[in-house]
Amino acid sequence: MTVAQERAWRELWPRYGLAATDVPLDLDTAFGRAAPRTLEIGFGNGESLVALAQAHPDEDFLGIEVHRPGVGHLMLRAESLELRNVRVACRDAVEVLARQLPDASLDAVLLYFPDPWPKKRHHKRRIVQPAFIALVASKLKPGGRFRLATDWQDYAEQMLAVVGDCAMLENEFDAGYAPRPDSRPRTRFETRGQRLGHEVWDLCFRKP
Repeated sequence: MTVAQERAWRELWPRYGLAATDVPLDLDTAFGRAAPRTLEIGFGNGESLVALAQAHPDEDFLGIEVHRPGVGHLMLRAESLELRNVRVACRDAVEVLARQLPDASLDAVLLYFPDPWPKKRHHKRRIVQPAFIALVASKLKPGGRFRLATDWQDYAEQMLAVVGDCAMLENEFDAGYAPRPDSRPRTRFETRGQRLGHEVWDLCFRKP
C-alpha cells in the first residue's frame, strides 16, 4: 500500500468501513438514513463505485473488495469528494452476502469485470456459479436488478447460462445480452481493453 492508502486505513476506515462480523447489518444505521441501495462486488480501486455515488447523492452505495490497497484508494477518493453515501467491506463477498446483508435489502447488485480465470481448469474458481447467483438473488428486493459485465466471451456465455437458470431472476433482454447501460461508468480498465480490441458483454437480470 502507498503511504496515503495506509493513512486511509488508519483515519478513514472508521468513517467508511464496515466491520467483519456475522451479525446482520442494519443498513439504515450504517448509512444514517433510508435510501435506495446498490452493492458492487469486487470494485477494484473503486472507480465506478465512486462515480456512481457522486452522480447519485440521493442513493447509497456499498462496495465489497478484498484487496486492501483498492479499499484504501476508494476511501481516499470518497474523502476528497466529501461523499457521505459510500460504505465498504473488506471481506470475501460470499461471507458478506451470507452473513451480513439482510435478505431483500438491495435495489441493485453490480458485478463488473470479475476475474475471468481464463484457463479452463480454473473455471471452477469463477465467482459466477449457481449457489452464488441464488445468494445474490436472495438479497435483492422485488424489482431489484443484477447487472454484470465482462470482456471475456466465454465468461459472458457462462454468465448468461448460469444466471439465466436462476428461478429467482429473469433476463430483461430477450436477445440475451443487454446494451451497455449509461449508468455504468467507463473505467480505465474498460477503456484500456477497448484500445486492445476487447469487446464487452453486459447482462441485466431482474427479480420479479
